Amino acid sequence: MSDFIDEINEVHRAVGTRDLAEGEARTVLLRRTYDAALEDVWDACTDPERIGRWFLPVTGELKLGGHYQLQGNAGGEILRCEPPRLLRVSWLFGENPGFSEVEVRLTPEGGERTVFELEHVAVVPAEFWDRFGPGATGVGWDLALLGLGLHLRGNMIDDPSAWEQSDEARALMTHSSTAWGEAYLASGAPEDVVNSAVAGTTAFYVPEKPEG
Repeated sequence: MSDFIDEINEVHRAVGTRDLAEGEARTVLLRRTYDAALEDVWDACTDPERIGRWFLPVTGELKLGGHYQLQGNAGGEILRCEPPRLLRVSWLFGENPGFSEVEVRLTPEGGERTVFELEHVAVVPAEFWDRFGPGATGVGWDLALLGLGLHLRGNMIDDPSAWEQSDEARALMTHSSTAWGEAYLASGAPEDVVNSAVAGTTAFYVPEKPEG
């Protein structure tokens, strides 16, 4: 468990806003360094067979202008693809998702290390943001970056669905939710707003176990 907490603590998080034609967008940014070469990290993020090993199975026309679909999750269009450093996609989930994009940026750091940045920009309904804040997407992205790190080291969680119900995963997601609260507070959000959002996010990802 301590190893996974260390992985989560490796991530720098930032929360912000951006004015778009579609309205005011919320932004969450994650940054960490992987002990892997730039080309390996890029391949892990763009090769469909490898994506399925650390994230989710993906189908579609995986090229610039093509469309993708993650199994049981988001889909969208590949908007920019500049190997091996930049990938931007629309990130659409559910009915009437509105504006939502994810951009991954890779920067080499020496010969065998890579700085990985992921920024998710979305126009979010006010009531949803008030309830969950940045942790709604942030916790999910923390888990994704954890999976990528394991994959780059040649490891994996054998049964992700079962693991997500474990006490280890519950503690990890609680820790992640708190970390996003700290980033939200650093962005200037009032403490009572942050505490409410952290409570909402934690309850969503780590619901109370039924008695008995």
